[in-house]
Amino acid sequence: MEKLLIQEMLEEKGYIDEKIDPKLKLVEEINRLKKEKNAVILSHYYVDGELQDIADFVGDSLQLAQAAAKTEADIIVFVGVHFMAETAKIINPSKKVILPDLKAGCSLAESAPAEKFAEFKAKYPDHKVISYINCTADLKTMTDIVCTSSNAKKIVESFPKDTKLIFAPDKNLGNYINSITGRDMVLWDGACMVHEKFSIERIINLMDEHPDAEFIAHPECEKPVLLLAKHIGSTSSLLNFVQESDARKFIVATESGILHQMQKACPDKLFIPAPSTDETCACSDCSYMKLNSLQKLYICMKYEQPEIQLSAEVIEKAKVPIIRMLEVSK
Repeated sequence: MEKLLIQEMLEEKGYIDEKIDPKLKLVEEINRLKKEKNAVILSHYYVDGELQDIADFVGDSLQLAQAAAKTEADIIVFVGVHFMAETAKIINPSKKVILPDLKAGCSLAESAPAEKFAEFKAKYPDHKVISYINCTADLKTMTDIVCTSSNAKKIVESFPKDTKLIFAPDKNLGNYINSITGRDMVLWDGACMVHEKFSIERIINLMDEHPDAEFIAHPECEKPVLLLAKHIGSTSSLLNFVQESDARKFIVATESGILHQMQKACPDKLFIPAPSTDETCACSDCSYMKLNSLQKLYICMKYEQPEIQLSAEVIEKAKVPIIRMLEVSK
C-alpha cells in the first residue's frame, strides 16, 4: 500500500514531497543508504556543489555514460537530468536507475520531439544521423551514433568525408563542429536555453572590466559568444583548461555549477560566471539541474523512486548508437 501511495505522489509531483526531520543528517543518511543498497551516485557538473561532493563520480555527459557502463552497483542514482538517467538505464537495462526528480528535464532534449524528428529525418533518407546525447531515448532509437560535446569532433570525423550527415538536436554545437571539421551537416534547429541566454554585450563589458581574465566557453553557446573565447570545449575540457592555464582569472560561459569543481581544483584562481541576458542574475543556471537537492536525493534513495522505466524495444534500439559512441571514444 505504501509503495502505491508513493507512486501516486511521484506521478503527480515528479518526486516524493515528504517532510524531513530537520535534525536528520542528510549526508550521513545518504551514505548509509548507499552502502545498504549497494548504490552508486553519479552527479553532473551542473548540479549544486553539495550534490557533487556527495557523489561517487562527478563528470560531464561522456564521463558519466562511461561510469554508468562500468559500475557494478545494483542501483544507479543519477543526480542530473532525465536524458542522462535514461542513458544509464539503456546501458544497464537490468539495473535500477533512479533520479531525485522526474521533472528534471532538458530544454535541448525537449526541442526535438521524436515524432517531429522522424518527419525531418525522412526528408534526408541517404543521411546518417549523429545525435547529441542531450536528447530523448526515443530520438536515440533513430540514431546511427551518439556523441557528446567532448567527443563530437571525433565522432563526426569517424565518418568518411563524403558521408551525408544529420546532426541533432543542438544547432550551435553542430555549427561549431561544421566550422572546425569542414563538414556541411544538416542541423536540427534546437538549442539549450542556458547556453543561448549569454549576453554578448554584458560579456564584452565584463571582459573590459577584467582585461587579465581569459574567456572560455562551451560549444553549445551561440557563434558570437564563441568568437570571443580563448578556449572552446566541453565541461570537462573547460575544467582541464583552467587547471593548465597560467592565467589567474577566468570568465566562464557555461552552466555555473562547473565553477564549484574549478574552485576546488584551483583555489587560488578567480572564476567569474558569464552574464546572461537576464539582468537580474549574474550567471546562467539550468533550472532543471537545480531541481536536484540533498533532500530529494535522500528521499529518492530511501524509496528507490522515481525509477526510469523504458520499454525493451527502446532500450534495444537506443543502446546500439550509445555503445558505438563508447567504442569510438576509447
